[in-house]
Amino acid sequence: MDSVVNMDATFPWLSAMVLVAVLGAVVVWALPAGLRRHVRVVALGASLVNVGLLVGAVATFDTGAAGTHQHYEQLSWIPQIGASYALGVDGLGLLLVGLGVILVPLVILAAWREQRDDVERLRHYLGLTLLTAAFMVLIFAARDVFLFYVVFEAMLIPVYFMIGGFGGSQRRGAAVKFLLFSLAGGLVMLVAVIALFLSGPGGSEGFLTANLTGLPLSETTERLLFAGFFIAFAIKAPMFPVHTWLPDAAQQAPAGTSTLLVGVLDKVGTFGMLTLCLPLFPAASHWAAPFVIILAVVSILYGALLALGQEDLMRMIAYTSVSHFGFIVLGIFAFSQTSVAGASFYMFNHGLSTGLLFLVAGMVIARHPSRSQRIADYGGLQRVVPVIAGVFLVAGLSALSLPGLSTFVSEIMVLIGSYEAMPAAAIVAATGVILAALYILMTYQRMFTGPVRGELTTGPDMVAREKWVVVPLIVLLLVLGFYPRPALDLVEAPAFAGVRLVEGSAS
Repeated sequence: MDSVVNMDATFPWLSAMVLVAVLGAVVVWALPAGLRRHVRVVALGASLVNVGLLVGAVATFDTGAAGTHQHYEQLSWIPQIGASYALGVDGLGLLLVGLGVILVPLVILAAWREQRDDVERLRHYLGLTLLTAAFMVLIFAARDVFLFYVVFEAMLIPVYFMIGGFGGSQRRGAAVKFLLFSLAGGLVMLVAVIALFLSGPGGSEGFLTANLTGLPLSETTERLLFAGFFIAFAIKAPMFPVHTWLPDAAQQAPAGTSTLLVGVLDKVGTFGMLTLCLPLFPAASHWAAPFVIILAVVSILYGALLALGQEDLMRMIAYTSVSHFGFIVLGIFAFSQTSVAGASFYMFNHGLSTGLLFLVAGMVIARHPSRSQRIADYGGLQRVVPVIAGVFLVAGLSALSLPGLSTFVSEIMVLIGSYEAMPAAAIVAATGVILAALYILMTYQRMFTGPVRGELTTGPDMVAREKWVVVPLIVLLLVLGFYPRPALDLVEAPAFAGVRLVEGSAS
């Protein structure tokens, strides 16, 4: 995956996105009291500037060389320990950077009235959102293992405060649980990062991913290092049995926070498996594949079955994600080009689909007088808020991978590619598709059909600002469902490179 690196970047697109997000957060926090009523506009403006920068990065990205790392930037950072500020994206990295950049302005729009008239709380929330946006760009572009680790840990800080400071009644417990799980995984990875550096060439650029790929590691050392990275990524992903922090966090966090956490930040786990575990430890990845695939299939079925039994709407969506991440991990460790490309595309599609689900669920909850998240407290909402009901149905259909939506393309690629390598695992995993139809359609039936129940007997239906939140996601799901070629062009070459490394180590 690091065979060719483009170092001819004429404009630092990636650093510019990071800088704009950080400066936006600083301005939001530093606005004098008389101007704080404008925090929404400032935050939205900064996020839209990043959308413009993303367009420039995509336009200047050579799709024909999507397996190489382009828009490359490198500066000496801490040469005494071998750390560099090195950024670059291949097709997959660019797609996931794009996912984060697209979702941030939508989250800001969704939070426009979230804190009512409390501008002080709102500006802190929006500042944390922009800071998280900066970390999202950095984590998917880092080409230095030490930089990756630092961002991996640092991004916990804004998310912790977004959950613990702005969530539900049990938000502090959920935030601490999220932090402890993530820190535990990070600690294990830190040991592996140090050991990997000591096994490498060292020097002032000793942590560069390119310099750590293809090291002549002993079998035991490689397997131990793989385990250190994989455990951290499995917690982040989240995979069974280290997933339990996610339902609590999603239940207590604001809808926008859950959108970024589950839609984008959790992709760090599967992204790390693809871009660090496979190229750095190809033989160990091949050795661990049967065990990982078993965990992936268990995650698919366990998450789907738990989603079926949930009474809390946000917990239900969280458990669907445990199941979907199982599909992604299955595709990665099946090691076929089709399955890995499908898993890569699945990461992007899951962010769109789950982000839409969380955001429209937040709109429903905000309209209920008691702000209840219990599914049983709703009923007949199709008669009260028909547009919201329709959008929720589209989001749900994308979660169950209906043909015609982009999620179908990625899921069928994972299943077909996995069947080529491990037919039994693919067949068992396919039952997750049936369970997805059950948990989505049953939830829609309980909440939106039948007689109107509860206190919500009149609108308002979806307002113009909320339509701006959901329309871009629906358009992307539809367009990429019928014409996925642009996204597949970005992920197929990196998928081939990863599979080739693993196959080479096994031969």
